[in-house]
Amino acid sequence: MLCGGGIGLLSSGAVALLAGLMPWTAANALITVGSTLLCTELHSRFTFGTGQRAGWRRHWQSAGSATAAYAVTTAAMLILHMVQPSPGMLTEQIVYLSASGLAGIGRFLVLRLFVFATDGNRTTVPIRTKPIRTKTPARFRPQASGPAPLPILAPVPA
Repeated sequence: MLCGGGIGLLSSGAVALLAGLMPWTAANALITVGSTLLCTELHSRFTFGTGQRAGWRRHWQSAGSATAAYAVTTAAMLILHMVQPSPGMLTEQIVYLSASGLAGIGRFLVLRLFVFATDGNRTTVPIRTKPIRTKTPARFRPQASGPAPLPILAPVPA
C-alpha cells in the first residue's frame, strides 16, 4: 500500500500539472506508463520480497493491469466531465484518486496472484539429492528380519 499509494498520490499531482500542457488523456497515459514502471520495480524489490529487479517479463505482465487502470481512471474523468462540464481541481483530484485507488487495488491483486506468484508468495521445500547418513547405536540396529528358515526335509520312503 505504501508503494502503490505513494506513487498514486505523486501521479495525481503530476497528471494535474501535465494536463495544463496537453490533453488530459495523454497526460494520464504518460503518467500511467511512468508510474507502472516505477511501481513494478518497487513491488519486485520490496513488496513481494524478490530483492531483485523485475525484469522485462514482469514489466510486460504488469502492463496489462496498467492498461486496465488507465481505462478506469480515464473513464472516471470523462464521466466527471460529462456530468459536470467544468469541475474544480479538488473535484478532479477526488475523482482521479478514487478511481486510481480502486484500480490500484485491482493491480495489486493481479501482481500478487499472477505476476509475482512464484517468487515470494509460495513456500518451497528444498529437495535433498543425497540421503542423510546417521550413526545408529548397535542396540537400535535392526536384527535379521523374519523367522529362521525351516530345514528342508527329505521325503520318508514307504
